[in-house]
Amino acid sequence: MPYLGSPVHLRALAAATQRPEPVPATARAERVAIVSASIGAGHDGAAAELARRLTAHGLTVDRFDLLDLLPARLGRLVRDGYHRMLVRAPWAYQRVYRSTERAGGGGPLARALLRTAEERMLRALHPGTGAVVSTYPGASRVLGGLRLRGRLAVPVLTYLTDFSVHPLWVADGVDVHLAAHAVPAGQARAAGARDVRVCGPVVDPRFSPGSARERVAARARFGLPEQAPLALLVAGSWGVGPVRQVALELRDCGVAVPVVVCGRNEALAEQLRADGIEHAYGWVDDMPALMHAADVLVQNAGGLSSLEAFAVGLPVASYRCIPGHGLTNASALEEAGAAVWIRDSARLKAVLCDLIDGPLGLRQRATGLALFATEPDDGPAAETARVHRAGLPPSPSQPAARRLRPAARRLVATTAAACGVWACAVGTGIATTYDSPGLIHTIGHSLDLDDSLPGHTPRPEGHHS
Repeated sequence: MPYLGSPVHLRALAAATQRPEPVPATARAERVAIVSASIGAGHDGAAAELARRLTAHGLTVDRFDLLDLLPARLGRLVRDGYHRMLVRAPWAYQRVYRSTERAGGGGPLARALLRTAEERMLRALHPGTGAVVSTYPGASRVLGGLRLRGRLAVPVLTYLTDFSVHPLWVADGVDVHLAAHAVPAGQARAAGARDVRVCGPVVDPRFSPGSARERVAARARFGLPEQAPLALLVAGSWGVGPVRQVALELRDCGVAVPVVVCGRNEALAEQLRADGIEHAYGWVDDMPALMHAADVLVQNAGGLSSLEAFAVGLPVASYRCIPGHGLTNASALEEAGAAVWIRDSARLKAVLCDLIDGPLGLRQRATGLALFATEPDDGPAAETARVHRAGLPPSPSQPAARRLRPAARRLVATTAAACGVWACAVGTGIATTYDSPGLIHTIGHSLDLDDSLPGHTPRPEGHHS
């Protein structure tokens, strides 16, 4: 990571001082921007499908990655640090998730980091942009802040990609939140979102119920058994979580043959094949076909793969979920009646039997498919197009109390962000080396200064449901 005062930082600070003009609401063009983040594949997957649908509505779409808009390659550090934490110290991620959840969002250092992306965001947006959609919480924070301060005079929408809504998803200044179901919509309202609209999920149209012929063809293509029940195990694009343990449990319970997709984690796929799990794959380009071949989906994060399974008509089980959003998504999916959360390994066999060939599976298939039983004009893309064409009144600006000069404020934000990322990287490295949850808890508590704000009462520790 470049040191403070290095040429990399000086160039970043020089660029930050070039303050662009606010994006105007006048002369509104048929143009929409979508801001996502390449953290996993779910946020980008939703952004890609939204872009395709908006294009079909006659709009020009620009797509941006929030991580590319952070200065001095901080985006890469954020992504790599998050990945490393999930793989090597999942308990640390749970601590961070719960800490920010209790505080109602990120702490001062997180806010400072996101502020460093604001100028680049404004420069990236085309002058004719008529609306901006976020599919990532950090992007919503950046766009909402610009909207509040009157620097972005076009509507900002957030598409909630998850079934559970962490407070980071709900940013002041965002005009409209789009939810796939009433459960995430209710959580967004409870977190302070004002205009929340239930519009259904967004998935690639290739994910749809398959015929018996497609099922046979898919099994033949992937070299899968012709008749045996198949349990498709997914763990996101990074293949994180106790995938190996779950694959062996699926095999040993004898209900279904495990078919495991490890994403970009080729080492995990090789390890599974060495364990005797015959059908273990890395990245799979044709997931619709693989889902057509399967009888049940077992997942641990509750992300885009779950929505794709619902669209196919595949029953879904959440099992041995990853910390943080994996647990909260499992709870929200179960509350919605869309997926069953298997909390006890002793119930794995019975629940899988019921999902594959029982009334529970029939109910789950019906609930999942009902999510997509919407009219063409009722989906998230159609709602975005309506907001874009209607426009919204300017968002009220926040009072400028104790406001620093722009250049000084950006210098403070960039310096604080760099120090925060450095401290988190060092703290995580030490914690993963010595395996000390107490250490990372202390570091996380010291960085989350929201807990010390006057009038803030932290929620007690306990299981989130």
